[in-house]
Amino acid sequence: GIDISGQRARAVELADFDRFDLILAMDEDNLQVLQAMRPPDSRADLQLFLGFCGRGEEISVPDPYYGGATGFERVLDIIEDASRSLLEELRRRV
Repeated sequence: GIDISGQRARAVELADFDRFDLILAMDEDNLQVLQAMRPPDSRADLQLFLGFCGRGEEISVPDPYYGGATGFERVLDIIEDASRSLLEELRRRV
């Protein structure tokens, strides 16, 4: 029931490290790639998205395709939890 039709994925650009204060990776491999491409003078904070998840079950967002319908529900629950915590953290920072 979540409408993401207006969302489009794109590759991270070098300018993003100046444009954004916080860049989140969904897994450790993506985080390593971001760390490698990060300019030395960048102040952008790089973190794993699930670092905001209160469940502590996962470090990386799991691939739901291997868990069938319940896998998708589980990943959605994890992402919703991390999103709520992220929103709370961003509100504290302002």
